[in-house]
Amino acid sequence: MIEDIKKDANERMAKAVDALGNNFNKIRTGRAHPSILDSVMVNYYGSLTPLKQVANISVLDARTLSLSPWERAMVPEIEKAIMKSDLGLNPVTTGELMRIPMPALTEETRKNYIKQARNEAESARVSIRNVRRDCLGLVKDLVKEKEISEDDERRAQDEIQKITDKYVAQVDSALAAKEKDLLEI
Repeated sequence: MIEDIKKDANERMAKAVDALGNNFNKIRTGRAHPSILDSVMVNYYGSLTPLKQVANISVLDARTLSLSPWERAMVPEIEKAIMKSDLGLNPVTTGELMRIPMPALTEETRKNYIKQARNEAESARVSIRNVRRDCLGLVKDLVKEKEISEDDERRAQDEIQKITDKYVAQVDSALAAKEKDLLEI
């Protein structure tokens, strides 16, 4: 019973860390990286489709992304979708090839992105703590129903706290890496 609770805690906390990684990908750094465009959705014949499903995205150089749409008719739709996204990118179209230059980050934008990264990390920590709270509640319910002893409860609380600490440490290290990445010139 306690093992199931610990397994559930591990899975849910891992999902919180994965979600943090996805959110960090949306925060752009000075370098070009295809994952920056993961959140862009294109109107593809009436349905919203991820950009990576309608075009080939590659890195031309450290500050430029290259986009090759599968269909030439999709170029204006892709341009609109990129400009509507809150990424602050302006594509340059030459025939079928689109270039997306990454604007240089100013000190102010770097600080704003770091603040945004810290908020995302704090949200992940809150999610992890919520999972811990839920799991500890389940353990307390087991004690009330006399399915486990109080000693087992203490052991389970300690083990759940260790799992929580492990995932919070992962969040902290991911945040430190993102901050370092954002501060690089």
